Amino acid sequence: MMMDVVQKFRIDVNAITCKVYGGGLINSTYLVETEMHRYILQKINKAVFCDPHSLMENIVNVTRHLRKTEDSQVLTLVPCADGKMWHVDEHGEFWRMFDFIEHSRCFENTTSPAILRESGLAFGDFINKMADFDMTLLSETIPDFHNTPKRYAQLHAAIAADPLGRAKYAMREIEFALAKEDFAPLLMNLQASGDMPTRVTHNDTKLGNVLFRENNNKALCVIDLDTVMPGLAVTDFGDGIRSGAKTAKEDEHDMSNVNFSLPLYHAFREGFLAAATTLNACEIAHLPHGAKMMTLECGVRFLTDYLNGDVYFRTDRAAQNLDRCRTQFKLVSDMEQCWDKM
Repeated sequence: MMMDVVQKFRIDVNAITCKVYGGGLINSTYLVETEMHRYILQKINKAVFCDPHSLMENIVNVTRHLRKTEDSQVLTLVPCADGKMWHVDEHGEFWRMFDFIEHSRCFENTTSPAILRESGLAFGDFINKMADFDMTLLSETIPDFHNTPKRYAQLHAAIAADPLGRAKYAMREIEFALAKEDFAPLLMNLQASGDMPTRVTHNDTKLGNVLFRENNNKALCVIDLDTVMPGLAVTDFGDGIRSGAKTAKEDEHDMSNVNFSLPLYHAFREGFLAAATTLNACEIAHLPHGAKMMTLECGVRFLTDYLNGDVYFRTDRAAQNLDRCRTQFKLVSDMEQCWDKM
């Protein structure tokens, strides 16, 4: 079946292998190899992205815009034999293919300030290059994606329903989340007032969404453009900090290993500000709030999914989403302890 899907795309010769690739939590990703080239094949998760057609039109428009800049390495979609940029199979599943960017690598975690600075440069550069993009061309692939008050509303609903009786195992995390709820509207209120401008943003700026050159660990480009939507630069900054400025993996079970790293924070901030030169004073002043907000919001999302039965984020073991939630809340606590230094 997989090879049937592969052959719908204009690849150089018949594929030799097609195997599961990467560690993404949403879409299904495969590495396709031929005698001459390699490709990335993905099946879009329709449970998360309810309008795959609009999502793919976003990616076509965004990659076309980025390609106008000569110094950009850009994801390249492989067209289908019929000229379309995605394939819909007989079951209604949406598939897409990208050229594999050779001599590149990803990092899920790092202790290197230099790598975090490069990550900040990549995402700041993305904001700058998208500054003149026509925002009306973008569909909202996940409505209210970084609407933190709405994420809290979803948490309240999950607590009330408690379909699997899991709330009793997460009382400490529930109490922590609810104690921070007053903070949730801060950035959206600034956006509504006009002090914080709406921009074209990536919205999933984790370290693993930057490709680096193998030979020198310099950033090549950002990947995973599914959530490119109108948003806030401070939340792009914040998600980069959430995922990068830490000392342990996202689903670490032992919280004594989880700490927020100020050197990594400042490295990412330095790179981000060096590239995102269009930020205004309000945005720059609220970068620390973006870091705290995105870390808190992600913890709330992990907690909600745990209570709902792990229906959104892919899990490999019991209570993995609860561990993910705990790492985020530990990072929030650490940020609060060193807020003045941030």
